[in-house]
Amino acid sequence: MQLFTLFGYPVTHSISPRLHNAVMQGLGIDGCYIRTPIEHPQTLLPTFRKLDLSGANVTVPHKEVAFAHCDEVRGIAKEIGAVNTLIKEGTRIIGYNTDAEGFYAAIKSFGHLRNALILGAGGTAKAIAMILKAHHVDVTILNRSASRLDFFEKLGFTCKTWETFTPSSYELIINTTSAGLKDESYPCEEALLNLLFEKAHYAFDVIYNQQTPFLRLAQAHHLTYKDGKEMLLYQGVLAFHLFFAQQYDLKTIESLMRPVFEL
Repeated sequence: MQLFTLFGYPVTHSISPRLHNAVMQGLGIDGCYIRTPIEHPQTLLPTFRKLDLSGANVTVPHKEVAFAHCDEVRGIAKEIGAVNTLIKEGTRIIGYNTDAEGFYAAIKSFGHLRNALILGAGGTAKAIAMILKAHHVDVTILNRSASRLDFFEKLGFTCKTWETFTPSSYELIINTTSAGLKDESYPCEEALLNLLFEKAHYAFDVIYNQQTPFLRLAQAHHLTYKDGKEMLLYQGVLAFHLFFAQQYDLKTIESLMRPVFEL
């Protein structure tokens, strides 16, 4: 039996096991997908090997650590500097990033975008910034502090802290922070968010399956908005595709994953 897992901390809320197990069952694959909480990042790769995994997904806060420690990184993950999917090839662990394409698939219904503002500067923000840049969207990064902005500045993104930011007009506002996940906080000051939403058309929160304060405010401003649910679905479809060496069609994987996803 092939074993897969989700690494992160916390992971108890994740629906990833349901999604991947449903596809394996539907395809008649002898495999199982579990959750593995990893509090200390240095134990992630040793745990992968100890469990003799065929593959894994990585969620917050370990995506950048996984990037630094896997044996090889492929695809857009090399530009992002963060991986969310690990595959065993022989004795080597290969890292990929499916967050980027998963996000872009989720916002396709928004149509062509000229610009976007990303709130936060972690691994998910990197994935979103890079895929938007690849599709010729002008991206600005807004983060509480300057300490995590070096990556974005080196690649030519416009970067601002709360102290240096002057509100402008952005078509899409994206929250990549954890604000609102466990509390009623906003990713930045509510007054600033109100100003941004007055000029925006779309809002996206990577947090899924709950109406965060960020999204409630977007709704109050009559914006078209989405949470991270479809991003989770599409990155999961792409990760499963990689887990099994791309031998299963993406549409087949989605057709088996989506019914469970929508329960």
